[in-house]
Amino acid sequence: MASDAMSSSTALPPAEILGPLNEVELKHAPRQLYCAGKLALLRLGPRVSVVGSRRASAEGLRRAAALSRALVQHQMTVVSGLAEGIDTVAHLSALEAGGNTIAVIGSPLDVSYPKVNEALQARLAREQLVVSQFEPGRPVLPGNFPIRNRTMALLTDATVIVEAGERSGTVHQGWEALRLGRLLFLLESVARDPRLTWPAKMIHYGAQVLSRDNLEESLTAIPAVTLPARESLADLM
Repeated sequence: MASDAMSSSTALPPAEILGPLNEVELKHAPRQLYCAGKLALLRLGPRVSVVGSRRASAEGLRRAAALSRALVQHQMTVVSGLAEGIDTVAHLSALEAGGNTIAVIGSPLDVSYPKVNEALQARLAREQLVVSQFEPGRPVLPGNFPIRNRTMALLTDATVIVEAGERSGTVHQGWEALRLGRLLFLLESVARDPRLTWPAKMIHYGAQVLSRDNLEESLTAIPAVTLPARESLADLM
């Protein structure tokens, strides 16, 4: 195995990082994960996906930033997909807070997508961790991203959907988290949006609504969480 801090990439089967996978986890698990950066971040928990729309609202971006900072404050690794919008803010906010962040991308490691995040991807590969299931040279296709979302759900202990439209690719990750038996949280602002039909369906199958009133109680369900002071999360909802 390559060292935890590396300048080049390495390929590993998910079980070598996460331990033995059960039948449900194996169903859509990639055969290989191509990693660049600090592999140790995949063995530190808890890891929480902060995901949402590429075309996020100003409020959605604010909530994503507040959530990411709070997770870092309490020794949690922020995981996202390096897309524009919510994902970018999640990564940057984790870095600004001095924490750890992992990018699970829908392109090979040798491709920066979107191009606007080329510098951020390079920084994460040097200082944090970038993970892809797509071998070098493979084309970047639209279908890569729902597949990437399934893998992100596998690699994390919990997923939080900050903001997502009716047809957002983020919805794929929510369903996969539920299928895997992972914790899935929907911010109250998206869960109560009358324009959306998918939140009610996910709640029916076990997703939890994250609000100011239940935030501390909800976080106790994520392994090894130290409860935050309410003041540190005042900007979240």
